[in-house]
Amino acid sequence: MRSLSIGSLHLPCCALLAPLAGISDLPYRLVNRRHGCGFAFTEMISARSLVNDSRRTLRMLELHPQDRPLGVQLVGSDAQVLSRAIELLAPFKFDVIDLNAACPARKVVGVDQGAALMRDPVKLESLLRAMVAAADVPVTVKIRSGWDASSQNAREVALRAQDAGVQAVIIHGRTRSQGYGGRVDYDAIARVKQALAIPVIGSGDVFSAPQALEMLTRTGCDGVTVARGALGNPWIFNEIQAALAGGPFPERPGPAAICECMRAHLDMSVNLYGEALGIKHFRKFFGWYTKGFYRIRPLRSAAFQCHTREELAAIIEQLTTGRIDPGSRAHISLDDFESFS
Repeated sequence: MRSLSIGSLHLPCCALLAPLAGISDLPYRLVNRRHGCGFAFTEMISARSLVNDSRRTLRMLELHPQDRPLGVQLVGSDAQVLSRAIELLAPFKFDVIDLNAACPARKVVGVDQGAALMRDPVKLESLLRAMVAAADVPVTVKIRSGWDASSQNAREVALRAQDAGVQAVIIHGRTRSQGYGGRVDYDAIARVKQALAIPVIGSGDVFSAPQALEMLTRTGCDGVTVARGALGNPWIFNEIQAALAGGPFPERPGPAAICECMRAHLDMSVNLYGEALGIKHFRKFFGWYTKGFYRIRPLRSAAFQCHTREELAAIIEQLTTGRIDPGSRAHISLDDFESFS
């Protein structure tokens, strides 16, 4: 097994569950924990919304004793607001605080947050210095390889982050202009790794255990994050652990195991949000879990019309004797999710 240390935090496995906006809620994290995930992030939290006491933002901070160790990812571009947000987070006792300087969404970069910070390394460094001064846990930062092909400045940004006192850099191997298209640039990640003394964690297109190993081997990075690769596929963490240990891969789950996981996820969602909202939250996950099932379209359409837990559970039960094309579950397309960091 390959371990990873972020400051004083020691993790037995170097594969982390990435923060996904609109996705990484408590039920999703707990499902992945049950299948080998050793460290997870909350979904991206707006520092300003937290400071303004947004009820929705506070709901995103739901915690559970089994959901540890846990990191929180903030997005913002004001040092005072970020520092105040960190003060407000102190009672939650997160293990890591991350600043998102990678999100390519227009509504985020349009207010000079997320990947927009790649265009101003000096400002990003000042934000990180303020966060490090305010936090009593390790601070990390997630960046991209650059803003576009003509400004690939990840090495400079990462060195500034290290100087600011961050304990690890997470780098997505694409520019902001690429979004999530094109290929991940392993060389860009490798250049950052070669330049830093702190851990570097690679991000982008880890959909399987072999791809996690490829990321580690080709970049020399210290860890990997799993984002889309875990959607409807929490078993990826056990598979990565097996691959890192050099052992045989666990057998891929069949319909019955997938449906059992779906039922547990549905129950947790309903318990947390109530029936109506819980079902609404779970519907997108139903689509990911059932990717690759033969003749799934009619049942998927029916699932999206359900209004009670019993109705949706009955549809899940019908899938237990179904058939799956394993190859079709290997990739989650950009059309399959809302947005994430």
